[in-house]
Amino acid sequence: MKKVVCYIRPHRLESVKSAISSVGVNGLSVTEVRGTGNSEERTAWFGGEQQLIALPIRSRIEVVVDDATVDEVLAVILENAHTGEEGDGKVFVEPIQDAIRIRTFERGDEAI
Repeated sequence: MKKVVCYIRPHRLESVKSAISSVGVNGLSVTEVRGTGNSEERTAWFGGEQQLIALPIRSRIEVVVDDATVDEVLAVILENAHTGEEGDGKVFVEPIQDAIRIRTFERGDEAI
């Protein structure tokens, strides 16, 4: 099992979420976060004034999938989150040792 964590632009969230669902993965978590990666701080115009955007808003998606599905999930995330512009985000893949469904006590792939 793997946990895929991605940070994407908020306006790409619906298309990424739909794409993940289209490959048969329905369980995921979404959080609104603020942060910056390797990009330099930038400015934008708000209310006629130029202001520094130090920590832009991003959507964080977490999904746990079996090893056989991880490459397909990564492909649809990359395809749907990509704009080609700086700040598109990042994707991380982490190993998951075990999963347990509390209601039924199922473990491993059956629990996800």
